Amino acid sequence: MSKFVIITDSCSELSKDLRQKYDIDYIPMHFTLNGIDYDASLDWERISPKQLYDLLREGKRVTTAQITKEEYMEKFSFYLEKGYDVLSVSCSSALSASVKASCFARDELKEKYPDRKVICIDSLMACAGLGILCITASEMRAEGKSIEEVAEWIEEHKLTMNQECTVEKLTYLKVAGRVSAASAFFGGLLSIKPIIISDAKGHNFAIEKVKGRANSIERVIDRFFEAYEDLPYQHIFISHADCGEVALEVKDKILARLGKEQEIQILPLGPIVGATCGPGTISLYCYGKKVTANA
Repeated sequence: MSKFVIITDSCSELSKDLRQKYDIDYIPMHFTLNGIDYDASLDWERISPKQLYDLLREGKRVTTAQITKEEYMEKFSFYLEKGYDVLSVSCSSALSASVKASCFARDELKEKYPDRKVICIDSLMACAGLGILCITASEMRAEGKSIEEVAEWIEEHKLTMNQECTVEKLTYLKVAGRVSAASAFFGGLLSIKPIIISDAKGHNFAIEKVKGRANSIERVIDRFFEAYEDLPYQHIFISHADCGEVALEVKDKILARLGKEQEIQILPLGPIVGATCGPGTISLYCYGKKVTANA
């Protein structure tokens, strides 16, 4: 059985500790802030999460860019030259064209590496949900599963990854073109908070609207438990955009309701999605009921 590597992107939100623990590599996406170009590093070397979200609060605009075909080819070739096969698990194609670039890179490398395999997966997910799928792939690899077996499992189960999310303000969704100016204005006046899921086609959309910040967070937790199931490879992640205290409160409430020991990871929401959702965003991720809703 050939050895294989798992490669993802910045939207996975996997910290250095998690990447090292599960032996996962990634290719950074890119963003521009105040005219300066950055790699969307999962290690936040040049800018901290707090700095980023404070600048967004000040009204600064962030623009993002996908991974190029050439960047995928460079990363894939590095491992193919060493005799590894490659499992590439990318951010949802509904949110980024990076997965298309990975497929173009795969196709161009076939002739040069005819004995090696490159499998590209559209996760239909972003943020920590993508990270959990990659961790599962790593756990299956450690069990001795082949790259084909792992890829098949991810394809069959990726829609059991559930996202429950809410934002603090609609301003950032308006700037990103995700809600109309009128919706953002009147939503702000009425303190309306959307509950955002990832649908069966990989889009993020508001499935519910709740009045008030506290109510929206409680509703996200309720929806988490409506979706949650005690499944193999279960992981629970909380992503937050510079609201760590809220994330800790959410973690405590989840643990209390679970009634059992469960590791829950809390990770900062990266700049690629964070620029759209804005500071104050809270997202929960777990395996559970299959997602069937569409925007």
